[in-house]
Amino acid sequence: MKIAATLLLIIVLAAAAAAGYLWYSIEKPFGTVTAEGVYVTIPHGASRRTAGRLLEQAGVLRSALAFELYARRHPKRTLVAGDYFFDHALSGKEVFWKLANGDVFVQPFTVKEGETIYDIAHDLEAAKFMPADEFLKAAQDPRPIKDLFPDARSLEGFLYPATYNLPKLVTGPELTGMMVRKFREAIARLAPDKLEPGDPSGALGPIVTMASLVERETPKPDERPLVAGVFTNRLARNMPLQCDPTVIYALEMEGNYSGRLTSKDLRTDSPYNTYVYKGLPPGPIGNPGEVALQAALHPAQTDYLYFVANTQGGHFFSATLAEHNKNVARYRRLLNGEPADPPPAAAHHTQAGRKFHKGK
Repeated sequence: MKIAATLLLIIVLAAAAAAGYLWYSIEKPFGTVTAEGVYVTIPHGASRRTAGRLLEQAGVLRSALAFELYARRHPKRTLVAGDYFFDHALSGKEVFWKLANGDVFVQPFTVKEGETIYDIAHDLEAAKFMPADEFLKAAQDPRPIKDLFPDARSLEGFLYPATYNLPKLVTGPELTGMMVRKFREAIARLAPDKLEPGDPSGALGPIVTMASLVERETPKPDERPLVAGVFTNRLARNMPLQCDPTVIYALEMEGNYSGRLTSKDLRTDSPYNTYVYKGLPPGPIGNPGEVALQAALHPAQTDYLYFVANTQGGHFFSATLAEHNKNVARYRRLLNGEPADPPPAAAHHTQAGRKFHKGK
């Protein structure tokens, strides 16, 4: 009888100790997290038991069993898959709610308006997200946008400028997929008809290409419809666009851009060189934002055919070559620190500029 009572007492004490340990494991923080922190990846479809075991192995949990039992008390809450970062000790309860609320680790990465796929690749490598070549390989595969632009040579122009919250490990195709989806969302807001099956095949390609030229030509939102209007007018008159950024892009594609354009560069034989070839280039030269896309969709109704920099970040616009030549002279005087307009007596000495000089 005494033996049975003793055994029962031992069992009760053991159960109490186990219950106390489980309670302590759930309620009290565990472990000492290093300065670098701890990353734990919870795979898609992982059970509560699997998640608890992974967290225990990583030193985040004191007891995987306590975690599983606590999780079972909340059957309606599922654990969100993803990468989790722990930079200080947490209780088992806090770890559970971190996973149940999907507090996954993300790092913001911003694609700026007008950046090319080469710019984005460089920024990704500099921020240690992935090698530049890995991103470029994904960005140079046009298949994700063939329904929008059948003649696309890459994803250039369709990687929407925005801030993306990226997981610890992201692949090139995953990232370009996020960017293309963001682009489709933008077009659905701005021009939903362009996503309809009845829209002429490839109609969106020239619009995005035009927007990319506008984006690269002026940083001023209020000028973008005017620049789009100039390019639209020149196309209608079969005049070359003579857009410096298209030449820069052609050189970047070959790895030959030195940071400044020369007269020799303007003669580069590339379909992207709008000094050599009339019409739009064969594809976008960067990734335009919403304002530039709006300008390409709705260019200003104007008779302007020319524009030249005004040294204030904007441009002088003109409808005739004579007016343009005067604006070129104004630009040169401003560069020299002189007043924009000469004294009336000296006006006839105005020097003519090149046919479509934009002061780059």
